[in-house]
Amino acid sequence: MKFTLQNAFPAQASSESLWILVDSEQLQQNLNTYQINHLEEILKATQFKAGFNENLPLIANIAVQANAQLLGLGKSAELKATKLAKLAQSIIKSSQNKFKQISVDLSALPTDLHSLFVLSLTQAAYGYDEFKSKKNEFSLDTIHLIANQTNLDEAQLNLLQAVQSGQNYARDLGNRPGNICFPEYLADQALALAAQYPDLLKVTVLDEQQMADLGMYAFLAVSKGSERPGRIVTLEYNAQIEQAPVVLVGKGVTFDTGGISLKPGLGMDEMKFDMCGAASVLGTMQALCEARLPIHVVGAIAAAENMPSGHATRPGDIVTSMSGQTIEILNTDAEGRLVLCDTLTYIKRFNPALVIDIATLTGACVVALGKVVSGLFTPDDELAQELQHAGEQSLDRVWRMPVMEEYQELLDSPFADIANIGGPYGGAITAACFLERFTRDYRWAHLDVAGTAWLSGTAKGATGRPVPLLMQFLANRVATKN
Repeated sequence: MKFTLQNAFPAQASSESLWILVDSEQLQQNLNTYQINHLEEILKATQFKAGFNENLPLIANIAVQANAQLLGLGKSAELKATKLAKLAQSIIKSSQNKFKQISVDLSALPTDLHSLFVLSLTQAAYGYDEFKSKKNEFSLDTIHLIANQTNLDEAQLNLLQAVQSGQNYARDLGNRPGNICFPEYLADQALALAAQYPDLLKVTVLDEQQMADLGMYAFLAVSKGSERPGRIVTLEYNAQIEQAPVVLVGKGVTFDTGGISLKPGLGMDEMKFDMCGAASVLGTMQALCEARLPIHVVGAIAAAENMPSGHATRPGDIVTSMSGQTIEILNTDAEGRLVLCDTLTYIKRFNPALVIDIATLTGACVVALGKVVSGLFTPDDELAQELQHAGEQSLDRVWRMPVMEEYQELLDSPFADIANIGGPYGGAITAACFLERFTRDYRWAHLDVAGTAWLSGTAKGATGRPVPLLMQFLANRVATKN
Protein backbone atom coordinates (compact mmCIF):
# COMPACT_ATOMS: atom_id res chain seq x y z
CA MET A 1 0.00 0.00 0.00
CA LYS A 2 1.30 3.45 -0.94
CA PHE A 3 1.04 6.74 0.93
CA THR A 4 1.14 10.31 -0.30
CA LEU A 5 1.37 13.49 1.79
CA GLN A 6 -0.68 16.65 1.14
CA ASN A 7 -1.35 19.80 3.15
CA ALA A 8 -4.99 20.10 2.03
CA PHE A 9 -7.69 18.09 0.32
CA PRO A 10 -7.32 18.98 -3.39
CA ALA A 11 -10.28 20.49 -5.19
CA GLN A 12 -10.04 17.92 -7.97
CA ALA A 13 -9.35 14.96 -5.73
CA SER A 14 -9.07 11.53 -7.25
CA SER A 15 -9.70 9.94 -3.87
CA GLU A 16 -12.91 7.95 -3.64
CA SER A 17 -13.39 8.37 0.10
CA LEU A 18 -12.42 11.02 2.64
CA TRP A 19 -11.97 10.36 6.35
CA ILE A 20 -11.70 13.39 8.64
CA LEU A 21 -10.34 12.82 12.14
CA VAL A 22 -12.01 15.18 14.59
CA ASP A 23 -11.38 16.26 18.17
CA SER A 24 -14.40 16.23 20.47
CA GLU A 25 -13.40 19.63 21.91
CA GLN A 26 -12.62 21.29 18.56
CA LEU A 27 -15.10 19.59 16.29
CA GLN A 28 -16.29 22.57 14.26
CA GLN A 29 -12.79 24.08 14.02
CA ASN A 30 -11.52 20.79 12.58
CA LEU A 31 -14.13 21.06 9.82
CA ASN A 32 -13.65 24.72 8.88
CA THR A 33 -11.71 23.87 5.72
CA TYR A 34 -14.61 21.78 4.40
CA GLN A 35 -17.90 23.23 3.16
CA ILE A 36 -20.35 21.07 5.06
CA ASN A 37 -23.97 22.02 4.55
CA HIS A 38 -26.15 22.24 7.65
CA LEU A 39 -23.31 21.08 9.92
CA GLU A 40 -24.91 22.21 13.17
CA GLU A 41 -28.21 20.54 12.29
CA ILE A 42 -26.44 17.30 11.38
CA LEU A 43 -24.49 17.20 14.63
CA LYS A 44 -27.60 17.92 16.64
CA ALA A 45 -29.74 15.36 14.83
CA THR A 46 -27.15 12.59 15.04
CA GLN A 47 -25.88 13.43 18.52
CA PHE A 48 -22.37 12.99 17.13
CA LYS A 49 -19.87 14.06 19.81
CA ALA A 50 -16.63 12.85 18.18
CA GLY A 51 -16.09 10.36 20.97
CA PHE A 52 -13.23 7.93 20.48
CA ASN A 53 -13.78 5.81 17.36
CA GLU A 54 -17.26 7.28 16.85
CA ASN A 55 -18.13 7.45 13.15
CA LEU A 56 -20.48 9.74 11.20
CA PRO A 57 -20.99 9.44 7.42
CA LEU A 58 -21.68 12.73 5.62
CA ILE A 59 -23.93 11.87 2.70
CA ALA A 60 -24.32 14.63 0.09
CA ASN A 61 -23.47 17.25 2.69
CA ILE A 62 -19.89 18.11 1.84
CA ALA A 63 -18.59 20.00 -1.17
CA VAL A 64 -15.85 17.58 -2.22
CA GLN A 65 -15.85 14.82 -4.79
CA ALA A 66 -15.67 11.99 -2.28
CA ASN A 67 -17.65 9.96 0.21
CA ALA A 68 -16.86 11.69 3.49
CA GLN A 69 -16.91 10.37 7.04
CA LEU A 70 -16.00 11.84 10.39
CA LEU A 71 -14.04 9.71 12.85
CA GLY A 72 -13.86 10.82 16.45
CA LEU A 73 -10.64 11.01 18.46
CA GLY A 74 -12.25 11.97 21.75
CA LYS A 75 -10.01 14.55 23.38
CA SER A 76 -7.00 14.39 21.09
CA ALA A 77 -4.66 15.81 23.74
CA GLU A 78 -5.45 12.77 25.89
CA LEU A 79 -5.26 10.23 23.07
CA LYS A 80 -2.91 7.33 23.78
CA ALA A 81 -0.77 5.78 21.07
CA THR A 82 -2.11 2.36 22.01
CA LYS A 83 -5.57 3.40 20.72
CA LEU A 84 -4.38 4.21 17.21
CA ALA A 85 -4.81 0.62 16.03
CA LYS A 86 -8.58 0.78 16.63
CA LEU A 87 -8.91 3.96 14.60
CA ALA A 88 -6.86 2.44 11.79
CA GLN A 89 -8.95 -0.74 11.83
CA SER A 90 -12.16 1.30 11.54
CA ILE A 91 -10.86 3.08 8.45
CA ILE A 92 -9.43 0.01 6.76
CA LYS A 93 -12.38 -2.25 7.53
CA SER A 94 -14.82 0.27 6.04
CA SER A 95 -12.67 0.98 3.00
CA GLN A 96 -10.80 -2.14 1.94
CA ASN A 97 -13.49 -3.79 -0.19
CA LYS A 98 -15.02 -0.59 -1.54
CA PHE A 99 -12.32 1.82 -2.65
CA LYS A 100 -9.02 1.77 -4.46
CA GLN A 101 -7.79 4.91 -2.77
CA ILE A 102 -8.87 7.05 0.14
CA SER A 103 -7.81 10.27 1.85
CA VAL A 104 -7.37 10.66 5.60
CA ASP A 105 -7.20 14.12 7.17
CA LEU A 106 -4.83 13.85 10.14
CA SER A 107 -4.91 17.54 11.07
CA ALA A 108 -6.73 16.98 14.38
CA LEU A 109 -4.34 14.20 15.42
CA PRO A 110 -1.32 15.28 17.53
CA THR A 111 1.68 15.45 15.21
CA ASP A 112 3.78 13.17 17.40
CA LEU A 113 1.28 10.38 16.64
CA HIS A 114 1.25 10.75 12.85
CA SER A 115 4.00 8.24 12.18
CA LEU A 116 2.50 5.64 14.51
CA PHE A 117 -0.93 6.14 12.96
CA VAL A 118 0.43 5.48 9.48
CA LEU A 119 2.15 2.35 10.78
CA SER A 120 -1.17 1.27 12.34
CA LEU A 121 -2.89 1.72 8.97
CA THR A 122 -0.33 -0.56 7.30
CA GLN A 123 -0.82 -3.21 9.98
CA ALA A 124 -4.62 -3.05 9.80
CA ALA A 125 -4.50 -3.52 6.02
CA TYR A 126 -2.82 -6.93 6.20
CA GLY A 127 -4.74 -9.99 5.08
CA TYR A 128 -3.66 -13.57 4.43
CA ASP A 129 -5.47 -15.77 1.91
CA GLU A 130 -2.63 -17.69 0.23
CA PHE A 131 -4.22 -21.10 0.67
CA LYS A 132 -7.89 -20.14 0.31
CA SER A 133 -9.69 -20.98 -2.90
CA LYS A 134 -11.76 -17.80 -2.51
CA LYS A 135 -9.42 -14.88 -2.09
CA ASN A 136 -10.05 -11.88 0.15
CA GLU A 137 -11.38 -8.85 -1.67
CA PHE A 138 -8.92 -6.05 -1.07
CA SER A 139 -8.83 -3.17 -3.52
CA LEU A 140 -7.35 -0.39 -1.39
CA ASP A 141 -3.85 0.42 -2.64
CA THR A 142 -3.27 4.13 -1.88
CA ILE A 143 -3.90 6.37 1.12
CA HIS A 144 -3.52 10.13 0.69
CA LEU A 145 -2.57 11.71 4.03
CA ILE A 146 -3.74 15.28 4.64
CA ALA A 147 -2.22 17.45 7.36
CA ASN A 148 -1.66 21.19 7.64
CA GLN A 149 1.14 20.46 10.10
CA THR A 150 3.02 17.17 10.43
CA ASN A 151 6.38 15.69 11.37
CA LEU A 152 6.06 13.29 8.44
CA ASP A 153 8.13 13.75 5.32
CA GLU A 154 8.83 11.70 2.21
CA ALA A 155 11.82 9.98 3.82
CA GLN A 156 9.74 8.96 6.83
CA LEU A 157 6.93 7.69 4.60
CA ASN A 158 9.41 5.67 2.56
CA LEU A 159 10.75 4.11 5.76
CA LEU A 160 7.23 3.30 6.97
CA GLN A 161 6.37 1.69 3.64
CA ALA A 162 9.55 -0.40 3.88
CA VAL A 163 8.55 -1.46 7.40
CA GLN A 164 5.11 -2.39 6.08
CA SER A 165 6.67 -4.53 3.35
CA GLY A 166 9.04 -6.28 5.77
CA GLN A 167 6.40 -6.83 8.43
CA ASN A 168 3.93 -8.25 5.91
CA TYR A 169 6.63 -10.57 4.57
CA ALA A 170 7.37 -11.79 8.10
CA ARG A 171 3.65 -12.37 8.69
CA ASP A 172 3.32 -14.32 5.45
CA LEU A 173 6.25 -16.55 6.40
CA GLY A 174 4.87 -17.12 9.89
CA ASN A 175 1.43 -18.00 8.60
CA ARG A 176 2.66 -20.62 6.14
CA PRO A 177 2.27 -24.19 7.39
CA GLY A 178 5.15 -26.49 8.27
CA ASN A 179 4.66 -28.65 5.19
CA ILE A 180 5.38 -25.56 3.05
CA CYS A 181 7.73 -23.56 5.24
CA PHE A 182 10.53 -25.86 6.41
CA PRO A 183 14.28 -25.17 6.93
CA GLU A 184 15.29 -25.47 3.26
CA TYR A 185 12.37 -23.21 2.34
CA LEU A 186 13.67 -20.45 4.62
CA ALA A 187 17.10 -20.80 3.01
CA ASP A 188 15.50 -20.51 -0.43
CA GLN A 189 13.64 -17.39 0.69
CA ALA A 190 16.94 -15.79 1.70
CA LEU A 191 18.52 -16.69 -1.63
CA ALA A 192 15.54 -15.27 -3.51
CA LEU A 193 15.82 -12.03 -1.53
CA ALA A 194 19.52 -11.81 -2.41
CA ALA A 195 18.66 -12.34 -6.08
CA GLN A 196 16.22 -9.45 -5.85
CA TYR A 197 18.82 -7.15 -4.26
CA PRO A 198 22.20 -8.41 -5.53
CA ASP A 199 23.89 -5.08 -4.85
CA LEU A 200 22.86 -5.13 -1.18
CA LEU A 201 22.70 -8.73 0.04
CA LYS A 202 25.11 -11.62 0.24
CA VAL A 203 23.70 -14.96 1.43
CA THR A 204 25.51 -18.01 2.79
CA VAL A 205 23.79 -21.30 3.61
CA LEU A 206 25.35 -23.97 5.84
CA ASP A 207 24.09 -27.54 5.51
CA GLU A 208 24.27 -30.18 8.24
CA GLN A 209 27.60 -31.60 7.11
CA GLN A 210 29.17 -28.16 7.27
CA MET A 211 27.66 -27.67 10.71
CA ALA A 212 29.09 -30.98 11.87
CA ASP A 213 32.51 -29.96 10.53
CA LEU A 214 32.24 -26.81 12.67
CA GLY A 215 31.23 -28.80 15.77
CA MET A 216 27.64 -27.55 15.97
CA TYR A 217 26.31 -30.59 17.80
CA ALA A 218 23.86 -28.60 19.93
CA PHE A 219 22.08 -27.47 16.78
CA LEU A 220 22.26 -30.93 15.23
CA ALA A 221 20.78 -32.49 18.37
CA VAL A 222 17.54 -30.72 17.40
CA SER A 223 17.50 -31.19 13.63
CA LYS A 224 18.55 -34.85 13.52
CA GLY A 225 15.10 -36.05 14.61
CA SER A 226 13.54 -34.70 11.43
CA GLU A 227 13.68 -35.83 7.81
CA ARG A 228 13.99 -32.13 6.95
CA PRO A 229 17.67 -31.16 7.35
CA GLY A 230 18.56 -28.04 9.28
CA ARG A 231 20.16 -24.93 7.82
CA ILE A 232 22.04 -21.92 9.13
CA VAL A 233 21.57 -18.96 6.82
CA THR A 234 23.40 -15.64 6.95
CA LEU A 235 22.35 -12.54 5.00
CA GLU A 236 24.93 -9.75 4.93
CA TYR A 237 23.49 -6.32 4.05
CA ASN A 238 25.69 -3.45 2.89
CA ALA A 239 28.91 -5.38 3.49
CA GLN A 240 30.85 -2.64 1.68
CA ILE A 241 30.24 -0.22 4.56
CA GLU A 242 33.33 -0.22 6.73
CA GLN A 243 31.76 -0.59 10.14
CA ALA A 244 31.23 -3.46 12.54
CA PRO A 245 27.79 -4.91 11.77
CA VAL A 246 24.69 -5.18 13.85
CA VAL A 247 23.87 -8.90 13.81
CA LEU A 248 20.28 -10.12 14.10
CA VAL A 249 19.87 -13.82 14.93
CA GLY A 250 16.46 -15.45 14.48
CA LYS A 251 15.17 -18.73 15.86
CA GLY A 252 13.72 -20.63 12.92
CA VAL A 253 12.17 -23.81 14.29
CA THR A 254 9.72 -24.33 11.45
CA PHE A 255 7.67 -26.81 13.45
CA ASP A 256 8.13 -27.75 17.09
CA THR A 257 6.56 -30.96 18.33
CA GLY A 258 8.77 -30.85 21.41
CA GLY A 259 10.72 -33.85 20.14
CA ILE A 260 10.78 -36.82 22.52
CA SER A 261 9.50 -34.45 25.23
CA LEU A 262 6.33 -34.27 23.17
CA LYS A 263 4.02 -31.29 23.56
CA PRO A 264 0.29 -31.75 24.27
CA GLY A 265 -1.71 -32.13 21.07
CA LEU A 266 -4.12 -29.27 21.81
CA GLY A 267 -2.90 -26.16 20.04
CA MET A 268 0.16 -27.86 18.56
CA ASP A 269 -0.78 -26.49 15.13
CA GLU A 270 0.41 -23.11 16.38
CA MET A 271 3.93 -24.48 16.63
CA LYS A 272 4.36 -23.52 12.97
CA PHE A 273 4.85 -20.04 14.46
CA ASP A 274 8.03 -21.17 16.25
CA MET A 275 10.03 -19.75 13.34
CA CYS A 276 8.70 -16.21 13.75
CA GLY A 277 12.06 -14.99 15.07
CA ALA A 278 13.64 -16.06 11.79
CA ALA A 279 10.72 -14.56 9.88
CA SER A 280 11.30 -11.22 11.61
CA VAL A 281 14.96 -11.29 10.59
CA LEU A 282 14.03 -11.96 6.95
CA GLY A 283 11.38 -9.26 7.15
CA THR A 284 13.87 -6.78 8.56
CA MET A 285 16.40 -7.59 5.85
CA GLN A 286 13.75 -7.00 3.17
CA ALA A 287 12.75 -3.71 4.80
CA LEU A 288 16.40 -2.64 4.93
CA CYS A 289 16.79 -3.36 1.24
CA GLU A 290 13.70 -1.33 0.37
CA ALA A 291 14.66 1.56 2.64
CA ARG A 292 18.35 1.30 1.67
CA LEU A 293 19.48 2.44 5.11
CA PRO A 294 23.24 3.15 5.17
CA ILE A 295 24.19 0.64 7.84
CA HIS A 296 26.01 -2.70 7.93
CA VAL A 297 23.71 -5.48 9.17
CA VAL A 298 23.98 -9.26 9.21
CA GLY A 299 20.93 -11.46 9.59
CA ALA A 300 21.39 -15.06 10.76
CA ILE A 301 18.70 -17.74 10.75
CA ALA A 302 18.88 -20.94 12.76
CA ALA A 303 16.42 -23.12 10.83
CA ALA A 304 15.46 -26.58 12.06
CA GLU A 305 12.45 -28.81 12.60
CA ASN A 306 12.01 -30.48 15.99
CA MET A 307 10.44 -33.92 15.51
CA PRO A 308 10.28 -37.23 17.45
CA SER A 309 11.82 -40.20 15.66
CA GLY A 310 14.30 -43.02 16.13
CA HIS A 311 17.04 -40.50 15.37
CA ALA A 312 15.79 -37.86 17.80
CA THR A 313 17.77 -36.71 20.81
CA ARG A 314 16.70 -38.28 24.12
CA PRO A 315 16.32 -36.48 27.46
CA GLY A 316 19.58 -37.01 29.31
CA ASP A 317 21.76 -36.97 26.17
CA ILE A 318 24.91 -34.85 26.33
CA VAL A 319 26.23 -32.90 23.33
CA THR A 320 29.13 -30.55 22.68
CA SER A 321 28.36 -27.11 21.31
CA MET A 322 30.50 -25.22 18.79
CA SER A 323 31.86 -23.16 21.70
CA GLY A 324 33.21 -26.35 23.33
CA GLN A 325 30.75 -26.21 26.21
CA THR A 326 28.95 -29.46 26.89
CA ILE A 327 25.17 -29.49 27.36
CA GLU A 328 22.97 -32.01 29.14
CA ILE A 329 19.63 -32.01 27.33
CA LEU A 330 17.07 -32.58 30.06
CA ASN A 331 14.10 -31.55 27.92
CA THR A 332 14.07 -31.79 24.13
CA ASP A 333 11.30 -29.18 24.03
CA ALA A 334 13.86 -26.59 25.14
CA GLU A 335 15.30 -26.76 21.64
CA GLY A 336 15.38 -23.11 20.60
CA ARG A 337 18.31 -22.33 22.85
CA LEU A 338 20.21 -25.28 21.35
CA VAL A 339 19.94 -24.07 17.75
CA LEU A 340 20.62 -20.52 18.86
CA CYS A 341 23.70 -21.17 20.99
CA ASP A 342 25.69 -22.60 18.07
CA THR A 343 24.48 -19.83 15.77
CA LEU A 344 25.48 -17.21 18.35
CA THR A 345 28.95 -18.75 18.41
CA TYR A 346 29.14 -18.93 14.61
CA ILE A 347 28.35 -15.23 14.03
CA LYS A 348 31.43 -14.15 16.01
CA ARG A 349 33.29 -14.37 12.70
CA PHE A 350 31.53 -11.15 11.62
CA ASN A 351 33.14 -9.19 14.51
CA PRO A 352 29.78 -7.67 15.45
CA ALA A 353 29.25 -4.27 17.02
CA LEU A 354 26.34 -5.89 18.82
CA VAL A 355 24.04 -8.91 18.49
CA ILE A 356 20.29 -9.16 19.01
CA ASP A 357 18.65 -12.56 18.96
CA ILE A 358 14.92 -12.87 18.39
CA ALA A 359 13.15 -16.03 19.47
CA THR A 360 9.78 -17.47 20.39
CA LEU A 361 11.73 -19.04 23.21
CA THR A 362 9.61 -19.72 26.28
CA GLY A 363 6.03 -20.13 27.38
CA ALA A 364 7.25 -18.67 30.67
CA CYS A 365 7.66 -15.29 28.97
CA VAL A 366 4.02 -15.41 27.86
CA VAL A 367 3.01 -16.12 31.46
CA ALA A 368 5.10 -13.20 32.69
CA LEU A 369 4.25 -10.55 30.07
CA GLY A 370 1.24 -11.81 28.14
CA LYS A 371 0.71 -10.73 24.53
CA VAL A 372 1.43 -7.02 24.92
CA VAL A 373 5.19 -6.58 25.19
CA SER A 374 8.20 -8.70 24.27
CA GLY A 375 10.73 -9.75 26.88
CA LEU A 376 14.09 -7.97 26.70
CA PHE A 377 17.13 -9.55 28.32
CA THR A 378 20.57 -7.98 28.27
CA PRO A 379 23.33 -7.15 30.75
CA ASP A 380 24.05 -3.99 28.68
CA ASP A 381 22.19 -0.97 30.11
CA GLU A 382 22.87 1.29 27.13
CA LEU A 383 21.67 -1.30 24.64
CA ALA A 384 18.57 -1.92 26.76
CA GLN A 385 17.74 1.79 26.70
CA GLU A 386 18.16 1.97 22.92
CA LEU A 387 15.82 -0.97 22.38
CA GLN A 388 13.27 0.31 24.87
CA HIS A 389 13.27 3.74 23.19
CA ALA A 390 12.87 2.20 19.72
CA GLY A 391 10.03 0.08 21.08
CA GLU A 392 8.16 3.14 22.33
CA GLN A 393 8.73 4.99 19.05
CA SER A 394 7.37 2.08 16.98
CA LEU A 395 4.76 0.93 19.52
CA ASP A 396 6.46 -2.48 19.32
CA ARG A 397 7.36 -2.40 22.96
CA VAL A 398 9.65 -4.46 25.17
CA TRP A 399 9.98 -4.94 28.91
CA ARG A 400 13.38 -5.52 30.44
CA MET A 401 13.85 -8.70 32.45
CA PRO A 402 16.88 -9.70 34.55
CA VAL A 403 19.94 -11.59 33.37
CA MET A 404 21.72 -12.05 36.69
CA GLU A 405 24.53 -14.34 37.74
CA GLU A 406 22.41 -15.68 40.60
CA TYR A 407 20.14 -17.43 38.09
CA GLN A 408 23.01 -19.22 36.38
CA GLU A 409 23.37 -21.83 39.11
CA LEU A 410 19.89 -23.13 38.21
CA LEU A 411 21.47 -24.41 34.97
CA ASP A 412 24.15 -26.45 36.73
CA SER A 413 24.43 -30.10 35.66
CA PRO A 414 26.24 -32.92 37.51
CA PHE A 415 27.22 -34.45 34.16
CA ALA A 416 27.94 -31.57 31.76
CA ASP A 417 28.98 -27.92 31.75
CA ILE A 418 25.38 -26.76 31.57
CA ALA A 419 21.83 -28.14 31.49
CA ASN A 420 19.41 -26.89 28.87
CA ILE A 421 16.65 -26.12 31.39
CA GLY A 422 16.74 -24.57 34.81
CA GLY A 423 13.76 -25.99 36.65
CA PRO A 424 10.19 -24.74 37.11
CA TYR A 425 10.91 -21.16 38.19
CA GLY A 426 11.96 -18.15 36.11
CA GLY A 427 11.95 -20.14 32.88
CA ALA A 428 12.30 -17.14 30.55
CA ILE A 429 15.19 -15.84 32.67
CA THR A 430 17.10 -19.12 32.82
CA ALA A 431 16.64 -19.52 29.05
CA ALA A 432 18.23 -16.09 28.57
CA CYS A 433 20.99 -17.00 31.02
CA PHE A 434 21.69 -20.12 28.96
CA LEU A 435 22.15 -17.98 25.82
CA GLU A 436 24.25 -15.44 27.72
CA ARG A 437 26.95 -18.06 28.27
CA PHE A 438 27.55 -18.11 24.50
CA THR A 439 27.58 -14.33 23.97
CA ARG A 440 30.26 -13.03 26.31
CA ASP A 441 32.58 -11.89 23.50
CA TYR A 442 30.26 -9.14 22.26
CA ARG A 443 27.41 -6.82 23.22
CA TRP A 444 24.18 -8.82 23.22
CA ALA A 445 20.45 -8.60 23.78
CA HIS A 446 17.79 -11.30 23.62
CA LEU A 447 14.18 -10.68 22.64
CA ASP A 448 11.73 -13.37 23.75
CA VAL A 449 8.76 -12.84 21.42
CA ALA A 450 6.81 -15.97 22.34
CA GLY A 451 3.88 -13.81 23.46
CA THR A 452 3.96 -11.19 20.71
CA ALA A 453 4.95 -13.00 17.49
CA TRP A 454 1.48 -14.40 16.87
CA LEU A 455 -2.09 -14.21 18.10
CA SER A 456 -4.54 -17.03 18.81
CA GLY A 457 -8.31 -17.25 18.69
CA THR A 458 -10.38 -15.31 16.14
CA ALA A 459 -7.39 -13.08 15.30
CA LYS A 460 -5.10 -16.09 14.85
CA GLY A 461 -1.99 -15.36 12.83
CA ALA A 462 1.53 -14.00 12.82
CA THR A 463 1.98 -10.36 13.83
CA GLY A 464 5.32 -9.65 12.14
CA ARG A 465 6.71 -8.30 15.40
CA PRO A 466 9.38 -7.20 16.13
CA VAL A 467 10.13 -5.93 12.59
CA PRO A 468 8.93 -2.37 13.47
CA LEU A 469 11.11 -2.35 16.61
CA LEU A 470 14.20 -3.61 14.79
CA MET A 471 13.82 -1.16 11.90
CA GLN A 472 13.34 1.76 14.28
CA PHE A 473 16.39 0.65 16.26
CA LEU A 474 18.50 0.51 13.08
CA ALA A 475 17.13 3.83 11.79
CA ASN A 476 18.02 5.44 15.12
CA ARG A 477 21.59 4.15 14.83
CA VAL A 478 21.84 5.63 11.34
CA ALA A 479 20.52 8.96 12.60
CA THR A 480 22.99 9.16 15.49
CA LYS A 481 25.92 8.49 13.19
CA ASN A 482 24.96 11.27 10.74
